[in-house]
Amino acid sequence: MPTKRHLAACVLLGAALWTPPTASAQDFAELFRVITPSVVVVRAKGREVTSARGVSSFSETGSGVLISADGKVMTAAHVVHAMDEISVEFLGGERIAARIVESEPAADLSLLQLERVPAGAKVARLGDSDRVRVGDQVVVVGAPYGLSYSLSIGWISARWPPNTVYRAMPLAEFFQTNATINTGNSGGPMFNLAGEVVGIVSHIISKSGGSEGLGFVVTIKTARELLLEQKSVWGGLDGTLLTGELAEIFNVPGGVGYLVKTVAKGSPAWNAGVLGGDRTATIGGQEIVVRGDVILEIAGIRVKVVDDLPRIREKLGTMRSGQPFTVSVLRAGKMVELTGKVP
Repeated sequence: MPTKRHLAACVLLGAALWTPPTASAQDFAELFRVITPSVVVVRAKGREVTSARGVSSFSETGSGVLISADGKVMTAAHVVHAMDEISVEFLGGERIAARIVESEPAADLSLLQLERVPAGAKVARLGDSDRVRVGDQVVVVGAPYGLSYSLSIGWISARWPPNTVYRAMPLAEFFQTNATINTGNSGGPMFNLAGEVVGIVSHIISKSGGSEGLGFVVTIKTARELLLEQKSVWGGLDGTLLTGELAEIFNVPGGVGYLVKTVAKGSPAWNAGVLGGDRTATIGGQEIVVRGDVILEIAGIRVKVVDDLPRIREKLGTMRSGQPFTVSVLRAGKMVELTGKVP
């Protein structure tokens, strides 16, 4: 009869030999073949303001996924949100021009509309992220460091409810994954082993600048709700919320405003005449783009806290296309009222 010591040794040996079940290399090869025609490389061009060069051009590379036959692509907002020119590259290298139709930076999500859909492209299937569990195996396909159609495999490490991980993205529910994610993966799809999209890659938390197993992916539930089920109007703005001492330095009426850094060409904000900054200043050790408009109010909603920006986009989303809205800004110390139109 086995002793307790013998049984304990067997248990420890079994635990040491046990590994979680995984799909075979052949299964992953087939999965990769099936899902890659829906994955795209997103290339964007925009303008930035630096202390050395002033206003200059720059390029951004990310990833995305085709989610409809009429050419809608999901990607990360930080890749495209305030960019002047966007194109999408499909498997095989064909590039198609794209424009933003929905965007919600508070969840790092944007929806692009392609000019056309190339032959051979495949629409991805969207899964149910509520059914994804910690410990489930997943795959990520994207363009890390611009290396197109790179596959990484990992597990779901955790699930984080909205407003718990990243203060600048309070609307996003996140999966944490140890699948390798690097610069260029942003906006790309995360698939379950059934080949369904369960998340859109957002960012990593890293001390070294490389992948350290702390990759964060916005759940497809969040993406559905914010990009497909409710209209989130793209304004084309990037900037800094001024509060406290910064608001005092800029002499902002009411003590809060949104200092505009960049305005995307052709965006609703651009068409309304909102101006971005053209130089930088170091204030309290922080480098800030200055001499842009300070937005005080849009469509009757006063900018008081960062959560007001999603509220403004939501209100604009309830208005009909072409309907005018007002933008109150502080420009060179004077109050100016602009008029824009809902796209």
